[in-house]
Amino acid sequence: MATAMDDPHVEHEHAHPGEGQYLLVALFLALVTGAEVVLYYVNIDFRIYAPLLGVLAAIKFATVAMFFMHLRFDSRVFRWFFVTGIVLAVTVYTVVLLTFHAFDGGT
Repeated sequence: MATAMDDPHVEHEHAHPGEGQYLLVALFLALVTGAEVVLYYVNIDFRIYAPLLGVLAAIKFATVAMFFMHLRFDSRVFRWFFVTGIVLAVTVYTVVLLTFHAFDGGT
């Protein structure tokens, strides 16, 4: 009798969160989005506002990727590939913005 270990086509199951966990993730994403909206109405300097929005967007992006794209439950190798690509993209984007003086207040 063949078992799951004998058949190379059988995928290994791993525990996924239940509906309650996904509801908590959705609530967390709603709270972060609410914080972004509140920041829009607060009168703060753009040099603080823009990076703060960037950090909140990165938190939301990572949360969605980890739970809804199931990276949290996959192999660490996939997670590292994903994180490395995102870090490289953010680094290149920041370097290009700094090259064109996007952060100097429009002068």
